[in-house]
Amino acid sequence: MIDYLTAEEARGREDIRLVLTAGVPGPWGEAAKAILRVKQMEFMPVRQDGGDRNEALAEWTGQSSAPVLVVPGEAPHLTLRAIMLAAERMAPAPTLVPQGTEDRAIFLGLCGEIHAELGLGWCRRLLMFDPILSAVPAGDPAIEKLERMAQKYGYYPGCSNMARERVIEILKAFSARLHRQQAAGSEFLYGDSLTALDLIFAVFSNLVVPLDAADCPMPDFLRATYTVDDAEILAAIAPALIEYRDCILRDHIGLPMRF
Repeated sequence: MIDYLTAEEARGREDIRLVLTAGVPGPWGEAAKAILRVKQMEFMPVRQDGGDRNEALAEWTGQSSAPVLVVPGEAPHLTLRAIMLAAERMAPAPTLVPQGTEDRAIFLGLCGEIHAELGLGWCRRLLMFDPILSAVPAGDPAIEKLERMAQKYGYYPGCSNMARERVIEILKAFSARLHRQQAAGSEFLYGDSLTALDLIFAVFSNLVVPLDAADCPMPDFLRATYTVDDAEILAAIAPALIEYRDCILRDHIGLPMRF
């Protein structure tokens, strides 16, 4: 288990702080952790509770979600893209983001297909919300936290078909991309060396094919939520993509995950 600071404790510190959702392998937070660790950037973890109001965090950073990177003298970095670019600026080596304008634009677009709005993580999250929210009346106290998260993250009734199609489309595209990269002699999703795209895909794929309990000891209810039983979604992710994911996690991020 990670020893988290509270938002109140973290606010007055002068070191690098990373706000993370406590107790779960949230892929946005795990990707941020992976980027900072590969760059050997030390940080203090700060607790955010998924679905809660996190009022002290909101007072400090202006919002209540995770991850957030807080660097002394800078405004809080509130998105995974912002965290990635801030880390690249503060610790240029090893390089995880291409420097050329065109390469950078293509690269950031590919990363966005995983972590940004309507990307893999976004759409898998909608598919997790939908079975509960479509079955339980709105305003039921039992799903107050889930409704709060769903409103924040773009859920709307009837979104599941769109979300499912996007997940399939993205997984097929990355399966094909890995095949092309391997045919060209590369072990990675972009170029010939490790990038943030590899780290981001590796942790977000946990939302489709979860790691086993030894490598990612998440609560049983969450494992059931992360696990996909849709045959068409599972067919869209090539076995080679999971083998590659496992190599990235083992060789560059480190297992087991701790949260």
